[in-house]
Parts: sequence; C-alpha cells; structure tokens
Amino acid sequence: MRLIQPSLIGFRCHKFSTYASWFRQIAQDPRLEEFCERADRLPVSLARTARAVFDACCALTVLGINFEDLTPEAFMHYAAECRDRGLAGEGKSSGTFAGTLAWTVLHDMGQFPASAPRTLRAAVTRGQRPVEELLDRYHLQNQQVRNLLADYITRRAAELDYATTQQLVRLLGRVFWKTIEEINPDQADLRLSDDVVARWKEQVSVLPNGKPRLDLDGPLMAVRALYLDLHTWAVAEPERWAHWVAPCPVRNADLRWAQKRRRQINERMARRTRDRQPLLPILAQHVTDKWQRLRGLLDAAKDVELGQEFTVDGVRWRRASTKDQRHNRPPIHAINLDTGDLVRVTFEENLAFWEWAVIETLRLAGLRAEELTELSHLSIRQYRRVGGEVVALLVVSPSKSDRERVIPMSAELFHVIAQVIRRHRDEHGTVPVCSRYDLHEKVWSEDLPYLFQTVHSGAPRAISATTVWRVIRRPCQELAATRPEFQGIRFAPHDFRRLFATELVNNGLPIHIGAALLPVQPAFRPTDEQCGLGGDEEVVVRPSVDGRRRL
Repeated sequence: MRLIQPSLIGFRCHKFSTYASWFRQIAQDPRLEEFCERADRLPVSLARTARAVFDACCALTVLGINFEDLTPEAFMHYAAECRDRGLAGEGKSSGTFAGTLAWTVLHDMGQFPASAPRTLRAAVTRGQRPVEELLDRYHLQNQQVRNLLADYITRRAAELDYATTQQLVRLLGRVFWKTIEEINPDQADLRLSDDVVARWKEQVSVLPNGKPRLDLDGPLMAVRALYLDLHTWAVAEPERWAHWVAPCPVRNADLRWAQKRRRQINERMARRTRDRQPLLPILAQHVTDKWQRLRGLLDAAKDVELGQEFTVDGVRWRRASTKDQRHNRPPIHAINLDTGDLVRVTFEENLAFWEWAVIETLRLAGLRAEELTELSHLSIRQYRRVGGEVVALLVVSPSKSDRERVIPMSAELFHVIAQVIRRHRDEHGTVPVCSRYDLHEKVWSEDLPYLFQTVHSGAPRAISATTVWRVIRRPCQELAATRPEFQGIRFAPHDFRRLFATELVNNGLPIHIGAALLPVQPAFRPTDEQCGLGGDEEVVVRPSVDGRRRL
C-alpha cells in the first residue's frame, strides 16, 4: 500500500471516482471506518459526504501515513496545498480550502486534540495582527518613520478596539506617510514643506478610484492628532519623542468646514432614510409572503410520496426525486407542472425563513448588524409586573456604545424570536451552541446558543455581519425586477435602525426613552440624524392608531 507515494498534483491529475472505496478495502482501518460512518450521519448531501471521505483518503495517500498518524498540521498542509493548486473544488482565485467537512469529523471523533479548532476556518483564521505587521503591508521606505508610527499606534491602541486600531494604521500608514513618500521619496522626518503638504492635501481629497473622499476629516484629524500627541508626549518623555516634534501640516483652516461636511453627511443619511421609509412596508410584506408561500409548499410536499402530485394555492406540483434520497434528511424538490420549473423546496424555504427573520428583527428592534449576530438564547428574559403580567425582554450585548441594554419586545418581535427558537428545536432538539467570529475584532467568541446560526461544513456557526448584508440584498434584488421603485435601492442593516427611530418619534415616544433604546451618542438627536428629518424641517409627532406606544 505504501510502495508508491504520489505527489498531490500527480495524484489529482487522474480522476479516481471510486478511489475512496478501494483505499478503504485495502486499509481495513477501524478508525477510518468510524470516520466514514460519522460522515454519513451528518446532515449534508451525499456529494459532500463523499468529498469528505475522499479528502481523508487522499491526504493519507499523498502524505504516506496511516490514519492514526493524521495530525492537524498534516491535514492543514494537505488543505492548503489543494487551495494553492486550485484542487478544492472551485477556482484557484477563490481561496477555498479542501477538507472543510473532513476536519470537523476528525475533530469530533477525537483524532485531533481538544486544543485544536473544531473547524478548518477557525484553524486558518489569523486573528489579530501586531501593529508592526499591519504597517508592513504598505512597504514604507523610511524605517525610522515606520518605527515611530508603530510606537505611536501601539501606545494609542491601549485605549482603542482592534477595528479602530486597524483604521488608524491605514490612515497614518497608507493615506498619510505612504502618500508622502510617493510625493517626496527623500522625506526624512515629519517636518514637511509647504509644497509637499499642499500636494498631499490635494491627493487625500480624492479616492484611488477618482471619486471625491466624503470622509475627508478622518485622515486630517488622524494626522493632526499624531503631531499634537507628539508635542504633548515630548514634554514628559523628551528623549523618546522630542526628535519628531514638527509643525502640524493640518491647520485650523483645514478643519474650518468640518461642521459643514458633517451636516452634509447627516443630510445624506436623512435623505437615504426618507427614500426608504415608504419602501420598508413593501419589503417586509414581500419577505413574509415569500416565506409563508414556501412553508406551505414544503408542508404539502412532505405529506406526499415521490412522484405524487399535489396542489397548493391552485398550482399543481409533483414531488421530484433527488440524488440524495439515501440521505438521513433528504431534501425535498418539487416540479411546477404549469411552468415545468424545478424548485429546491427545502433550500428555498430555509433561505426565505432567514431573510424574514433577519429583516423583521432589524425592523422591529432597531439593532445594529453586529448586535443581531450576537443575540443568543440567553438574551431572552422576562419581567413579571406586580399584577402578574409578564413582559418579554431582549438583552442586547454591548456594541458601539460599549454598554449592555435591555429592551421590551413587542408582540411582533417576540413572534419572530419564538419562530427562530422553534426552528432550531425542530431541527436539533435545542438551540445548538456554536462560536462566532468577530469580523471587527478578529477573534472567536465562546460557544453560546446563538439564535442566528447556520451549518457550515457540518458544524453550526453564527452568521456574520457580512451574511446579514447578503440576506438583506437578495429580497431587494427580487423586488427590483417587478417594482420600479426598488431600482437602484439597497437596504443596509443600519437603515432599519434609522427607520425604527423614525417610527418611534412619529408614534409619540418620548425622546429620553428613545435614547435608552437606541444609544448612539451622548446627545441623542432622533429628530434629524436618526429620523431622516432635515435641520430646517418641522418634526411631526403622530400618535399611534390605538393610542399605545410600541416599545
């Protein structure tokens, strides 16, 4: 069996459709058979299961080892080489790793140590990088200035989160000093000539794609803070910082129009809110109707056998067979007999449900995208009043405001959360515990029963903020095909937050309660920044139809 040890590229040049079964017959390894049995029990398609078994057998072949000798490092080498060679099932540029499902099975069966990450994605995630490594991405020529920026940002990072630190590195490393070196390659220190400063300000006002930079104050304020901090620190530590003290290139005149630019940003946000306010009910009704229709189709298809016809809302359907009928949870397909279209009912209903759940939660709670992904089963609380009435509460984890808040749930929001929990219990018996990757902080969370989670590579994983954006984009694209008012309109997660604030104010909710529900800044101004009303417009407060305030 080990007489020939082919290389990966040499082995994969040939297509062995039944190689895994050959390998298993010759190996006669009980641990390999246990791996295959565990893979067969996963709620994935037969193609995914066969791929996992092939990845394991292929790794053992090209590495020339037995199953008991397969370590996380060895399998990582195989997965990375498949990605580099474009052998992971997708194009080479996609960056996809091979063995994502096999890694999870190997970890769950105890082949990998408990200290190893449970998923391949967690294993390949680099996490937070030091400031020096972040700066070196821009290949700064002046190493003394590079070291100065590294020391300065490292000191500032003690009071900043990782995402803000990354932004500061980009502003000072790429937008500021890299541009200075492109203008004047011989620049030796922070003392810039008037000509260099003028050319830098001209370039920084325009993005690399030629469009004007809307957030011009960000780079200017970062550079101004750098120079002023060096002035201040040089008094206490002259031996370290005094050498770099120089006149600040950002004058007071450069920031004279900062308030005007901020008002223009607020006006754009208010205009965006006003444009989307009449479209929100249409979007909410669309995702609700779509999920209800597909759920009715799925329920009807479950009650019939393969090949039988059934009718839903006057439309004739026939349940179709799939290649995965031997699956422990086979997907349901149906053919529309009027149009001949094949519908993957299970897949489409699952997509429709999460579109409905995400959009309705954002619309009814006014959460940020990150706050939505952090909701867990532990976030649901209840408060019993003196009269015995029970009020459902939703605990929102600290996000931008860095403080936890508790908001009462309306009947509509409680219905959405209950449907999410019911779906997890129907599929898994409980809400599974899983980890969540924070895209901003670049860290993995502890395992918690997150409400918004899906299955990736056979393991549950909380959705990310990027997935929230994709979920919102799909129904907007569907509506754009039939509704002209949705042409060119894209909803962002934060749009629902502004629209929620608008509805609160229009329904007569006191502003101090709105400030507690939607903490945005010390001075909460829902009449213009959050509610889509211009500074010169009159605020119209309309009581709700039934006279009650919806919290």
